[in-house]
Amino acid sequence: MKRFYHTILLLLITSQFTFAQNFNITGSVYDSQSNKGLGYANIRVDNSGRGTSANALGEFKLSIPEGNYKLITSYIGYKSDTINVQLNKNVTADFNLIPVELELKEVTVKPGRNPAYDIIEATIENKQKIKSRIKDYQYSAYTKGLIKTTRDFQSGGLSLSTQDTAKLKITGIIENESRGFFKAPDYNKHFIVARKQTANTPPFVNVLTGGNVMQNFYEDKLLFLGKMVPSPVSKQALTYYYFYIEKEIAIDNKKVYQIYFATDNTADPGFYGNLFIEDSTFNLLKVDVKLNAMANFGGLFDYVSVFQQFAEFENGIVLPVDYRLFAYGNYLGLAKFGFELHTNLNNYEINTNIEDDFFDNALITVLPEADKKDNDYWNTIQTIPNTFEEQKAYLRIDSLTKVNTSLGEGFSLLTERIKLNKYFSVNGPLNLYNFNKIEGNALNLDLYFSDAEEKRLTGIAEVSYGFSDKKFKKEFYTNYRLGQYRTTTITLNAYDKLTDLFGASDNYNKFTSTFLSLFTKYDFRDYYYKKGFDVEINSEIFPTLNLGIGYMNNTDKTAKNNSNFSFFYPNRNYSKNAEIYNTRTNAVTANFQLDFRKFIEDGFFRRRIPQRTFIIFEGSSIISNKSYLKSKNDFSLNKLEAYGSFPTADNWLLEFDAIKVISTGTIPFQNLYALPGNIEAAGKNNSFRTLRIGEIFGDNVTALFLKHDFSDELFTFAQIPFVKDLQLQFAVHLNMAMSNISSSSKDILSIEPTILKKPFYELGFSLGHLLVPLTLEFTWKLNYRGENNFVFGINTFAL
Repeated sequence: MKRFYHTILLLLITSQFTFAQNFNITGSVYDSQSNKGLGYANIRVDNSGRGTSANALGEFKLSIPEGNYKLITSYIGYKSDTINVQLNKNVTADFNLIPVELELKEVTVKPGRNPAYDIIEATIENKQKIKSRIKDYQYSAYTKGLIKTTRDFQSGGLSLSTQDTAKLKITGIIENESRGFFKAPDYNKHFIVARKQTANTPPFVNVLTGGNVMQNFYEDKLLFLGKMVPSPVSKQALTYYYFYIEKEIAIDNKKVYQIYFATDNTADPGFYGNLFIEDSTFNLLKVDVKLNAMANFGGLFDYVSVFQQFAEFENGIVLPVDYRLFAYGNYLGLAKFGFELHTNLNNYEINTNIEDDFFDNALITVLPEADKKDNDYWNTIQTIPNTFEEQKAYLRIDSLTKVNTSLGEGFSLLTERIKLNKYFSVNGPLNLYNFNKIEGNALNLDLYFSDAEEKRLTGIAEVSYGFSDKKFKKEFYTNYRLGQYRTTTITLNAYDKLTDLFGASDNYNKFTSTFLSLFTKYDFRDYYYKKGFDVEINSEIFPTLNLGIGYMNNTDKTAKNNSNFSFFYPNRNYSKNAEIYNTRTNAVTANFQLDFRKFIEDGFFRRRIPQRTFIIFEGSSIISNKSYLKSKNDFSLNKLEAYGSFPTADNWLLEFDAIKVISTGTIPFQNLYALPGNIEAAGKNNSFRTLRIGEIFGDNVTALFLKHDFSDELFTFAQIPFVKDLQLQFAVHLNMAMSNISSSSKDILSIEPTILKKPFYELGFSLGHLLVPLTLEFTWKLNYRGENNFVFGINTFAL
């Protein structure tokens, strides 16, 4: 019955937009005296949930079925205009609104009380009454996003032209039509019915539905740029913001208060700008605000402004009818950019008793036909008319994208891949060469394949040659995805290669080890040869549960130092490469992942949505058996992990990662679990800063990583002059581990392991800035003191 309900509802959604015979009413809304367009004016269909808002120039388009209608156009500060329309074809209708302004009455401010606070208190009380009347609602939304840069780009992010105009222009457009559903207290679901975008923008980017991305100022808390900010009409607002009546204006014969507000403490993140509140009802009608400097993402943006309007529907319920976001910035003075989001919400249906089970983990679903809508369809639905600038941008971008790019266009020394065509690419300059103490100088050639249209088949063929060990290495990896959302993956990996010892616990890239080896003669890794193949099938059994099973057959062999080369330090020697346990392992593998986060069904994949509160459980097993699998080893190695985060305050976040490794039998050295360590003067998240890579390993290991992010608020609370305005990010990390190794596994080791029978602890803190891609970390050992009792490190993705 539930599945039937879902199916019927989807059919109603799609049929409503696909088969309804709509006609268009287009026109403009003007100031009758100046004849200037009134940007974002409201056009409503009387006695219905239908309507639209004009664009910045006052131009509008309203698409509704055939019939007789009364249209009401309103704008704060003007007398509304009403016309009757008999709609049986496309028509044009312009509105000329007459300004109305009230004289500001003299306001008597009583000691200790500002009259603006009485209005805000009444608005908060009214808001609570409105929320109590809302059980559920559904609505249609049209969303348009504009990307502005100084240079055109293609879908891979590479420039389409070498000309930088230094002036912002539209370089990307997305548009979509969606249907949104809400049920109290906080259930949401969205279906994208139609979408289109400029040719340089991949479709999976176009999932910003109006209802999902919009921040409703009737809520108490608003999330902007990763920071939780109090709404100016929340209970907290009375002590967080200051207010004053800027002037009294009118809409028709109703008085409207224009109230200016800003944060009481300039060091607090929040908004400043104007609220427009109706006198008789205390409905919030319009918000026209900007984010202050402390809410600005590390000072990335020159300004972020938000414009939102509301309308009253049945039973005095007030809901948003549009939402506009404008964000412009200049990253470190090097790259100017802008982003605009325009959303119209209409066709509200309120309190229709939507069933609870309608809301699942799919927050946004792109319907199968969404990318197939033609121009005829787009001409008959509710949209925001494109400005002349937007029309020109569509033509320019699409024409540039259609030009066939020549081989190597967009090439730079930092390019990771060089695209040959839409299916094939090869490795870029950064990946052509590497150096280590085993291979010496090594050259690499990688060929990548991707099924660009269906996104089901990918493959990588890698060949490399080491000039010191005089060996060719080969690896071929491919996977094929099955299912509507590619939720089942078949993977094959065949290899004859040099691999890193404890590579799963090493998060540093190959360029870092190459650079350190050549310039400081420090190769922090050990290596061994691996030959064989893996095959695995992973499938999403439920949207929250993924299971996998596989088989591995590989032969491991110790590698030895073959090169002592570096540009400097000729008298130094590289550390001796660790000896592994030479063996052949045939094993069955299994894994699971339990992930309760909501996701987007983008037309190709299910993509998990980042959340502040979440937990993911993962597990994996390797089972090697002499009798049944003809392996040379009898063992099982099992790893369980739980990681996630949760807020401890509005803008404070605790992140955690707990790991448990247990095993039976004799585990080869190379298969043991090593605690994630670091190189000198560097650090990585979820790792031990005072331990080196591969320093602690075992077959029975417990590890816990905790990080508490205080954002910039500790410095704000401290009110330290100058420092409080720098938006420095402060975090504390605490790591713990225990490690042991069984006697049978220890017996086949070539080195003596370090045992941590009692918990090992380290504690530290970090300082960083949101715009700088590195943090400075300071960490102390709390016990097991010896070497590296205190370390300073730089944590950056570049290493």
